Amino acid sequence: MKGKSPKDSHTIMNELVLPNDTNTLNNLMGGRLLHFMDIAAAISAQKHCNRIVVTASVDNVSFHHPIKLGDVITIEARVSRAFTTSVEVRLDVYAENIPSGTKVKSNDAYYTFVALDQNGRAIPVPALIPESPEETELFEGALRRRQLRLVLAGKMKADDATELKALFFATEKK
Repeated sequence: MKGKSPKDSHTIMNELVLPNDTNTLNNLMGGRLLHFMDIAAAISAQKHCNRIVVTASVDNVSFHHPIKLGDVITIEARVSRAFTTSVEVRLDVYAENIPSGTKVKSNDAYYTFVALDQNGRAIPVPALIPESPEETELFEGALRRRQLRLVLAGKMKADDATELKALFFATEKK
């Protein structure tokens, strides 16, 4: 299976924040933004895998700036690393007020997807080949993020999380 570049999965999605998307403060509801982000990330993952994918996890999502009624949301998504049957997708979210000409980064996040075959079983995915220094940094950090997700989900023992331990404990030299 031939590897792919992050640019092969690059996805840009735009949405206009309408009254039905907002809370009583006229800010975009967080759950609605997560819904938009899930769609953009799934498209990105499908582009990489050439398969149907399902959301396996959503990492910590912090909201840095409120997104207001009438703002245009731009969500950029691209695969940051591929594992055996799953991919991690990095998302960056921007809010733009077109009349005022202001644009702010609202948040970023990582979503993980598993590729499925026609029978709903996990299937191997193409490798990811980072090309830029930023892509390489995201690629290298993905293993630590994956181990943290697995430890928090109870699917990996903390003692087995070698990448995480390396962050906290100095390695002994012989």
